[in-house]
Amino acid sequence: MPAVMADPLTLPRLPLLPEAETGWRRVAKVVTAARHLEGEGFEVRRPFPGTDLALADPFLLLDHMGAVEYAPGEAMGTPWHPHRGFETVTYIIDGAFQHQDTTGGGGLISDGATQWMTAASGIQHIEQPPPELVTKGGLFHGVQLWVNLPRAQKWVPPRYQDIEARDVKLLAADDGSSLVRVIAGSVAGYDGPGVTYTPINYLHATVAPGARLTLPWPRDFNAMVYVLSGRGTAGSEETGLDEGQLGVFAGSHHKGTGDGLVVRAADSQPVASANGWEILILGGLPIREPIARYGPFVMNTREEIVQAFEDFQAGRMGTIPAEKVPHRSDADESLA
Repeated sequence: MPAVMADPLTLPRLPLLPEAETGWRRVAKVVTAARHLEGEGFEVRRPFPGTDLALADPFLLLDHMGAVEYAPGEAMGTPWHPHRGFETVTYIIDGAFQHQDTTGGGGLISDGATQWMTAASGIQHIEQPPPELVTKGGLFHGVQLWVNLPRAQKWVPPRYQDIEARDVKLLAADDGSSLVRVIAGSVAGYDGPGVTYTPINYLHATVAPGARLTLPWPRDFNAMVYVLSGRGTAGSEETGLDEGQLGVFAGSHHKGTGDGLVVRAADSQPVASANGWEILILGGLPIREPIARYGPFVMNTREEIVQAFEDFQAGRMGTIPAEKVPHRSDADESLA
């Protein structure tokens, strides 16, 4: 797995949370991801949206792509298409994807890198496997997360963030056994590189076989764990979670020092998870606003959806193709 790896014993460690005083959240619901076809016909596993979208607020969608070993000619992507009203976050664990959008943002994202596209007032983009992956085949594994925007930010100008693998904040569990990658948000005072409009945490953890990982968690954030590979348990009651399953934590009712999440990797892991249990840990501050969604648009009212279609058809969501914007290091000030 080429996603960023490091020796946890060399990294800053998460704090040891007091067992008796921490409000350990329990798992309220387990969702098994459904399989869907996207883009030009590639399969994804999608744990949400489902029947109760409010449980995931401020997130709208999670697509798990792979892991899959493509034969030559099998790799597929998406054609040019529009978005408005939210952000798409594509995290590539294995392999590579090419992104381009009508702000000029884009490039190759691979092996632990993330592209963060804020569609907001309207944008078009395309995501495709690189030519060598199409020609030769190879391993591909990634995740796309849709993050909603509050009403006040749905009309801000689009922007693009290129988060390379080296930008991700790396942490170790309190006992040094497990690795945590902070892509966005803040955990125990350690900040990830993703710049967000909606307060969220987005983490990828590799939990060593048999190890326990605990995280301090904002009391006003919801929380979820999605299994990329392997098996383990989540919550104080140790609810079992296997690959392709999402555990949704209950909200906070604790009056003590703070909230905490606890997960534990099974002692025995599949061969593909020899390094440990691979999980996403995500949550955020619920927006709690009306949601009107249709295809690539997520707004607050039906009238705004109709307007989005009209604006797209009138060419008001960017021109194809676009010039490439500077690399992230040249544009940090504009994203601050």
